[in-house]
Amino acid sequence: MNRVTLDALPPQRGSELAFDRLALASGATLDLGDPAHDSLLFVTGGDGALGDDPLAVGTAALVLAGEDAALVAGDSGLEAVRATVGADTDLHAPMGPRARAVAIEQVEPGKATGSRSFQVLFGPYNGSTRATMFVGCIPPGRAPWHYHLYDEIVWIWRGSGRFHLEDGSVEELVEGAAFRLAPREVHIVENLSPDTELAVLGIFTPAGSPSAAYLMPDVAAAYVIS
Repeated sequence: MNRVTLDALPPQRGSELAFDRLALASGATLDLGDPAHDSLLFVTGGDGALGDDPLAVGTAALVLAGEDAALVAGDSGLEAVRATVGADTDLHAPMGPRARAVAIEQVEPGKATGSRSFQVLFGPYNGSTRATMFVGCIPPGRAPWHYHLYDEIVWIWRGSGRFHLEDGSVEELVEGAAFRLAPREVHIVENLSPDTELAVLGIFTPAGSPSAAYLMPDVAAAYVIS
């Protein structure tokens, strides 16, 4: 079964997480308010504004359930990807003041499995208690087999690669592709470039840290921190 898609990823049984794309023409307006869902937005083209907050490529925005929020495209239009998170998702304890919009250049990188790094755009520390949104950078090659405890959707921002599952299935990843990972699903995301990082956008629930990865016993026995 094909797991990688260029289309939307709707909610699945047992998951409160969904994903789609937005494309607004110049000056167009879209109401992002929803009484039951948080929305996390990542701008991929053009520019615009969410209320008083300007949006440009690489900017993320958070709209909490029950809030009024008008997304307005700029003169060149606006393109974005959006994740929505339902109200039944477990809530993380808030750890900091609410932010409305965050530009990626404002975020310090952290370290994850192997030589991967990540920049958390939204999470419990700035108001998103249902989900974490981050940009991850995967160097050339592949990480060890691992899994996470969270429900995750991954979107390919820049670069190309392969998506490996424990059952031996492999799918090609291109810019704009997206896939879902269930909790405890063992996998590898491989970067095919010999010299360029693969950039991915990840959104997962419940909220937490992107560095929380778990290794299979045989991998863990030989794992060396680099």
